[in-house]
Amino acid sequence: MFYLQLFIAIVGEIIGTTSLKYTEGFTKLGPTLMTFAAYAVTFYFLSLAMSHNVPTSVIYAIWSGVGIVLLTIISVLVFHQAVNLPTLLGLGLIIIGVVLVNLYGSGH
Repeated sequence: MFYLQLFIAIVGEIIGTTSLKYTEGFTKLGPTLMTFAAYAVTFYFLSLAMSHNVPTSVIYAIWSGVGIVLLTIISVLVFHQAVNLPTLLGLGLIIIGVVLVNLYGSGH
């Protein structure tokens, strides 16, 4: 159940952040409502995931790290934003960091 809750929180964050791009400073009602709804879902399911016996550092590393990587992919595919070598290296370091926190973040 933990991974499902965390997955829903990640999907909510991706939808919320992507919708945020379309709000135009919260002047567009539809995208604004979508952003708020998605973030409400995100934080609700993130709070459920945090109720399990998993260290907060591990949960947050997965949630934020996966979100950053997926949002970068969406930015390239949907918004046609360029990604350069330093960005790719940074994303690689984020992935390595998430893996390390998962392996050793609980004090093993």
